[in-house]
Amino acid sequence: MLLIVGYIVILASAVGTYAVHGSLAALWMPFEYIAIVGLAIGGFVAGNSMKVVKATVKALPSVLKGAKYSKAVYVDLLALLFEILAKVRKEGLMSIEGDVENPEQSPVFSKYPSLASDHHLMEFITDYLRMMVGGNLNALEIENLMDIEIETHHHEAEEPAHVMSKMSDGLPAFGIVVAVMGVVNVMGSVGEPPAVLGKMIGGALVGTFLGILVSYGFLAPIASQLAQKAEEGTKIYQCIKVVLLASMSGYAPQVAVEFGRKVLFSTDRPSFRELEEELKARKGK
Repeated sequence: MLLIVGYIVILASAVGTYAVHGSLAALWMPFEYIAIVGLAIGGFVAGNSMKVVKATVKALPSVLKGAKYSKAVYVDLLALLFEILAKVRKEGLMSIEGDVENPEQSPVFSKYPSLASDHHLMEFITDYLRMMVGGNLNALEIENLMDIEIETHHHEAEEPAHVMSKMSDGLPAFGIVVAVMGVVNVMGSVGEPPAVLGKMIGGALVGTFLGILVSYGFLAPIASQLAQKAEEGTKIYQCIKVVLLASMSGYAPQVAVEFGRKVLFSTDRPSFRELEEELKARKGK
């Protein structure tokens, strides 16, 4: 929603102020618009693999949505991890083997549909719980493996942002290309009346205007939004990592989830008392 608001402000500032003393009809140069769009799409397709192209197209709708992981989701996550770790502490690691192998049918995981519907998140949790059950790796080995997996996830999540940033950086140059093409056209029509030449020169400059406006006014904000969402998407995995490692180090479930709570961004982090009361409420159900 904020992206749309920003676009409206940008258009009102750029086009609206121009309309006060100029004719909007002078900005309507459809061939220049087609050229800019075509150059941008061509550069996007030519400069990226099909995997990156698909990932970018898939990620674009997310800029119009709110944060994927809210405070309520993090409370659910910490409550889930607390319940799993409390079960381990009370009944032993083997007690969660059925939950880990079949999370869809697990009475524990089924209590948290907002988490169970996230395939990658559930896979991350169950994979490392499975390693804990197996008992073949120590905390340092699991921590190193977690770091590598989180880094890989973050790299993949950031690809769409990098792609949009590169497109944004290239559009002003494409605008110059369109402008130069227009100037070449003007040079070939020097015998035309001044009014005709003026319109042709104006059309050439529209290419430069459009390239810069779309670059910094439209694509750069999208790249920024995608980068922020990639960072937000990584935080939840760091939270899981800290909680599980704290448990492996011998901390009680209540303390382990407190480790995870402290990792969260301040805007999404429940207070100590909020989390404590939530855990008590859910324990009583």
